[in-house]
Amino acid sequence: MMKNNQSSTSEFILLGLPIHPEDQGMYSALFLVMYLTTVLGNLLIILLIRLDSHLHTPMYFFLSHLAFTDISFSSVTVPKMLMNMLTHSQSISYAGCVSQVYFFLLFGCVDNFLLTSMAYDRYVAICHPLHYTTMMRQSLCVLLVIVSWVFSSTNGLVHTLLFAHLSLFRDNTVHHFFCDLSALLKLSSSDTTINELVILTLAVIVITVPFICILISYGHIGATILRTPSIKGICKALSTCGSHLCVVSLYYGAIIGLYFFPSSNNTNDKDIIVAVMYTVVTPMLNPFIYSLRNQDMKGALRNILRRRVCSRLQAWSSFFLYFRAS
Repeated sequence: MMKNNQSSTSEFILLGLPIHPEDQGMYSALFLVMYLTTVLGNLLIILLIRLDSHLHTPMYFFLSHLAFTDISFSSVTVPKMLMNMLTHSQSISYAGCVSQVYFFLLFGCVDNFLLTSMAYDRYVAICHPLHYTTMMRQSLCVLLVIVSWVFSSTNGLVHTLLFAHLSLFRDNTVHHFFCDLSALLKLSSSDTTINELVILTLAVIVITVPFICILISYGHIGATILRTPSIKGICKALSTCGSHLCVVSLYYGAIIGLYFFPSSNNTNDKDIIVAVMYTVVTPMLNPFIYSLRNQDMKGALRNILRRRVCSRLQAWSSFFLYFRAS
């Protein structure tokens, strides 16, 4: 311990979700089901895109990376939250907390850039359909993904290093279910002016700019759709954008609710609930949105299941014929 009740810390205490202790078992089972749904659903999307050659297009290339990012994003916070709920242990080591901060910022930022790349893909497909193959060439898609990961890694590393530079904390109790950077900065007795300035600056780059790009893309898409004389053409254009718009609305709706309308009380219950929305609920819903609203994905799933059934029938037929012949 040091003067003025300030100290360095080797661990933090995560208070978790604002639920009653007697309800911990029910909620842990619920979140376990949601997490398994997230992992299995997004793995299914990756598998379908990998196995079906009809889905080897820029849109589904970005979608496969988004599915992987969603699995990783949920895995940063949910397993630790479930373990704390089941073991009734609320502690997390300092190293674990720093790692959680970095990977949470990394995968959250990658999500932003991937959604922006997908919006640009839809813009080119609808507004410049004749030049789609030349504008959305494979090298550009790979470059966009690489840039997304590089920018996101840099963003997460900057915030993590600045946080690790803070040495003194008034308290080690985090009013959240994971190591949220803003909640951790409130505990520090060191000067956090630089941290807050960097958060504000980089938030413009990794959240506001991508969101504006998405709005511009859909502004052009909307103008193109309104100029389309055919009702069939309008429905086709809307169907190609519907899934992406749903995901963007869920993701940015939660972020806007969290950062533009912050809680006025000290309990932060609303902030925690909103955080659950974009760390648990949104990644879980993405597979349903892209499978239920997407004919290509449903067609790919039917084709794979049909091939599996046919291969099994052929195997059993061969075995039966061999058995009769012997």
